[in-house]
Amino acid sequence: MKRDSLVQLPAAFARPWAKAGARFVMGIDGGATKTLAAVLDLDRQVLHLAQGGPSNEDAVGAEAAVHVLLEVAGEAMERAGISPQDLAVAVVAVAGTDTDAFAKQVRSRRSKDWIVVNDVVAAWATATGARPGIGAISGTGSNVFGMGPDGRTWRSGGWGHLLGDEGSGYWLGLQAIRAALRDRDASGPPTALSEAAVEFFRMASVEALAAHLYSRPLSKSEIAAFAPTTALVAARGDSVARRIYERGASALGGQIVAVARQSGLAAGAGGAEVEFPVGLIGSGFKAGALFVEPLVSTVRRVAPQARVTVVEMAPVAGSVLLAARAGGREQGAEPEELSGLVAARLGAGHAASG
Repeated sequence: MKRDSLVQLPAAFARPWAKAGARFVMGIDGGATKTLAAVLDLDRQVLHLAQGGPSNEDAVGAEAAVHVLLEVAGEAMERAGISPQDLAVAVVAVAGTDTDAFAKQVRSRRSKDWIVVNDVVAAWATATGARPGIGAISGTGSNVFGMGPDGRTWRSGGWGHLLGDEGSGYWLGLQAIRAALRDRDASGPPTALSEAAVEFFRMASVEALAAHLYSRPLSKSEIAAFAPTTALVAARGDSVARRIYERGASALGGQIVAVARQSGLAAGAGGAEVEFPVGLIGSGFKAGALFVEPLVSTVRRVAPQARVTVVEMAPVAGSVLLAARAGGREQGAEPEELSGLVAARLGAGHAASG
C-alpha cells in the first residue's frame, strides 16, 4: 500500500509571512467539548482568552461548528479591542475527521490569513515547541502527530469515535459500559463498573442504561465523561477497569510508535537513534500512572530514547505559537512565557482544554 502523511504542515509554518506593523495573532483550539480562542499581543505580551461550546464537525455538524468557532474568535478579538483586520495570522486547530472540508468553510467566511489545521497539530506544537517530536491527544477523542528531524511528518489514529479514538475519554467510557453489560449477562467477569455506570448515568439498572443509549443516544462528550469514574474504579483495584486502561494505553502507545518510526524519530523508516520528546495532552492523562505507565512501557520497548511527559500547557497555546511562526513573529511567542500567559488566563476563570 502506498502511504503518505495524513496530515501535512501548512507551508506558512516553514515560509512565514508578516504584515507590516501587525502585532496580534490568534490561536483557536476547537474540540468536541469546548472551544478556546486566544489573541496574543506580541508587543505587549498580553493574552486575551474566550471560551465557548463544541466546534467538532463530527459532533455538532459543520454549520454549527463554524458558527461556534467564529463566535468565540470574535469574543476573543473583542476582549483584545481589535478587528479581524488587525490580526497577522489566526491558526484554527479543530478536532474532526475532515479538516480540509472544515477549512473551506472557514476560508469562505474569513481571509487566507486564517489557517485551519487538525487539532493534533496544535497538540504537537504545544508538546514540542513546534520542533521535532510527537504530540499525543487523549481528550474526548484521541490522535497522534509528530515531526522528525528532517521535517517528515506523520499522523496515526484520529479516525473518529466510530472507527478509532483508541485510548480517548470516549473509548474508555464506552469500553467501561460494555464491560458492565458483559457483567450483567454473565459473558464477562464481574466488575464494579456495573454499579458505577448505573449511579453515574442515573439509571435504574445496567439494562436500562443500554436501552437509554439506543432510545436517546448519548453524545461523545457524555460517554467520555464516564472515563474519570472508570479511572477511580480502576484505582480501587478493579481488574476489569484496569485492563481497559491497559488496552487503551497499548493502542495509543502503538500509534505513538508508528509516528516515531514513520517520521524518522525512531528506528525504522531511516530513523535516527536520538532523544526526542513525546508530549501527552488531554484530560485522559489525568488518570495518572494507571494510564501513563503502560503507555510509556509500550513506547520505550521500541523507542527507548523517547522522553515521555504529560504536558500541562493547554493546546490553544500551540495554536498561538503556530500563528506567531506563520506571521514571522515566533520570537515573540516563546513556549515557556506563552504557557504562563495561558495558564494565568485559564486560572482566572476558564477551564483547560480536554
